[in-house]
Formats: sequence, structure tokens, C-alpha cells
Amino acid sequence: MTTLAILTAAGSGTRLGFDLPKALVPLRGLPLVLHAARRLTASGVVDALVVTAPNGLVSAMSDVLEHDPHVSVPVVVVAGGATRQSSVAAGLSRARADVDVVVVHDAARPLAPAAMIRRIVETVREGHQAVIPGVPVVDTIKVVAPRDPQHGLPDGVDRVASTPERTLLRAVQTPQAFDRALLVRAHVAGAARARTEATAATDDASLVEALGEEVFVVPGHELAMKVTTARDFYYIEKLLTEDAR
Repeated sequence: MTTLAILTAAGSGTRLGFDLPKALVPLRGLPLVLHAARRLTASGVVDALVVTAPNGLVSAMSDVLEHDPHVSVPVVVVAGGATRQSSVAAGLSRARADVDVVVVHDAARPLAPAAMIRRIVETVREGHQAVIPGVPVVDTIKVVAPRDPQHGLPDGVDRVASTPERTLLRAVQTPQAFDRALLVRAHVAGAARARTEATAATDDASLVEALGEEVFVVPGHELAMKVTTARDFYYIEKLLTEDAR
């Protein structure tokens, strides 16, 4: 029984404000992708790693990962696609025949703890075929109605359609783990969505849900937050400093 981790690292990171692809931005001297890869391998439940890189940077990403002594599993770097969904599909196509569990993670969440990764994979191996981490939502969330020109609302003004029950909401993180056969089936069924950002699934669990299959949530972790903006970056740098004490 073998677990493959697909680490998506093909994003441009424009909103982060660095003149580098997001995954290669250094966090305390190490690229984000290397932080994420180290934690995946430190979990002890990942046997191989496929990393999706921006076009033209496969070799550079390989150099970062393949020579790091803390990345202790075989690593393959492949070119990512136009969307996150297509990048995951590209990584999934490189899974060996003996892989039965696939973990999908984002380099933009570089500090996901090894213990959380272990819990997610173990939950899949206990028989739950699709498992994702989530944290309770602390803000009140409003669903807004689709914009209708006939309503005459000015730009920036939306009409509230409903208020979901906050206790039932979770902010979803990665890594997410799946039975390999189920994830392959979900990507095949949803392949047409992967072409553009407007239609692509924002996480793999959404593709599984679209099949009508169950997805299970386990507790996430503050350290698994996503780095999107410069503010996120400096905050997660502070978390890393505190975690090292």
C-alpha cells in the first residue's frame, strides 16, 4: 500500500508581491515549496512526491527538492497546467500502479503540520475515501444574490440572499487525501471544467462531491493557513518563528 503526495506549486503568486513564482518565494531562507515538501515527508505516511511547477521552471524546482536531505522520498517534478485542477490531473497521471492513496497539497500552505497530514491519511485508510481538513468559521457569512441589472443596484452593492448557520461551516484547507481510484474517477468526470479558472474546481473535494460521493472533514490547523497576500506571508513568517521556539 503506497501513498503519493501531489504538491501543487505552479501558481504565479502575483498577489504576493514578489518577482518570483509563489512556491519559490523564500520563507526564512527556504522556498515555500520546500517547507511544504519537508512536512509532507516528515509525516511518515507519504512514500513518493510529485510536484507541479510553472512552465519553464521544472529544472529549477527539481534542483530545490531533489538535493534537500530532509525530503526523504522519491520526487518527480512535472509542468503544471493552466489551472490548479489541471495541474493536479498532471500529477495524478504520474502515479505508479501501486499507489492506493493520494494526498493533494498546495505549496501555498507551507506549514501544514506533519501530525495533521498523518491524521488525514490514516482516516482515509480507515475507510473514509475522501478526507479534508477544516477549521470552524468565526465570522458571520452572508450569501448574496446573483447580480441582476434590473434591480438597478450600483457597483459594489449586493443584496443578501441568506445567512447560513455558522456552526455548520468550515474553512477548508489542504492537504486533502483520497482513495486513488475515487480521485481518478472524479478528475475524469470533471475534466472539462479544468480548462479555465472560471470553471475549474478550487479543490479536489469539490470534484468528488460532484460525483455524489461523501467527503469527510477532520480538524484543520492554524499553521495550515494559505499564503495569498504579503500580509499572509508576514503573518505566517511570525507563526513559523513562534513554532520554532
